[in-house]
Order: sequence, then C-alpha cells, then structure tokens
Amino acid sequence: MILLVAILAGLVVGLSLARLQKRPWTVPLLRKPWLVIIAFLPQFFNLYLPATRTRAGDDLAVAGLIVSLVLLLVFCWFNRRLSGAWLLALGLAFNLLVIAANGGFMPISPQTASRLISPEILATLGNGDRFGYKDILLLPEQTRLIWLSDFFLPPEGFPYQVAFSLGDVFIAAGAFWLMVTQGKTLEAIKKIAKDSQ
Repeated sequence: MILLVAILAGLVVGLSLARLQKRPWTVPLLRKPWLVIIAFLPQFFNLYLPATRTRAGDDLAVAGLIVSLVLLLVFCWFNRRLSGAWLLALGLAFNLLVIAANGGFMPISPQTASRLISPEILATLGNGDRFGYKDILLLPEQTRLIWLSDFFLPPEGFPYQVAFSLGDVFIAAGAFWLMVTQGKTLEAIKKIAKDSQ
C-alpha cells in the first residue's frame, strides 16, 4: 500500500511540476520491466493467492520471497541510471537483509502487531508464528537487525493501519522520486545518447 501511495503521489507531483515548467512528462523508460512481473509471481502464488498459499509450505514461501527480492534488485541494476533507482535498490537490499537474517520472513514484534489485530487474535499467536502474508511474529530480543524490521506504524487514528520497514520507506521514496523526476530524467538520457554519438 505504501508503494502504491508513493507512485500515485509521485505521478501527481511529477505531472504538476512538468506542467509548471512547461516540459513533457512521459512514462518511465524502464529496462527489462518483465523482471518485475516475474519477481512478483512467487509472492503472488506463495503468499497472496489463497488456493496456492495454503498448499505452499514455509520453505517454499521463504524461497519465493527471497527470489522475488533478488530479481527486483536485478531490475534496479538494469535501471540504475534512472532517478530513484538507487533508493529502490537500497530499500530492497534492507528488506532482503532483515528477511534473510530472520529465517526468511519479515519480523514484526507483538507490540507492533497489537496495533493491527485484536488482543483476542494476538493471544492465539505464538512467538515464531506467521503473521499476515510475509511477516513472522518475533520478540524484539530475538529479532536480528530489528531496526530493519516491520516496526513503523502510521499515527493512531489514521484510517489505514499497516506496519512497514525502513526498507519500505526507501522503496516508496525511490518510486516517488522516479515519478517526480521522470521528465527531466528522459531529457538527460536523450542528451547522454546524443553526446555519445
């Protein structure tokens, strides 16, 4: 959700700035965009699609999540010259690091989880149990690289409550920056290509 909001906000700001500066805004010229689709498929089948999620064990879900993040990092490498790509890559690397350090799922503390579900449901979950799609419930003292885990929350009273990580913040910032600067980035790429001829 944070990524979608960042993309939409970046699009609105990017279009507005392009209009004010009387320059064109175009869709980002992404290299190897099919990598994003391929990267999303393991998560979709192993974590989100109910029909296959129930059949996929934890090992398959872990492998799918890690493969997904690695493929997205490869996508960032191919698009490294675009504004915001390094922020996206940094966020993905942070998420991959904390997930790999904690058994293949994103750790979330019981305290953070208590803001997202009722106390009755939380009481049925134990330490190390899966929480949501990609998270695992872990006590802070058992969490490696806790500062990279899902421990950020929107302010209380915000209509949509979701936990997110520092990596998610960087991913959202990268997507936002990519959308905002797209017109200028396209012009810069054309200039580099013209100068190299």
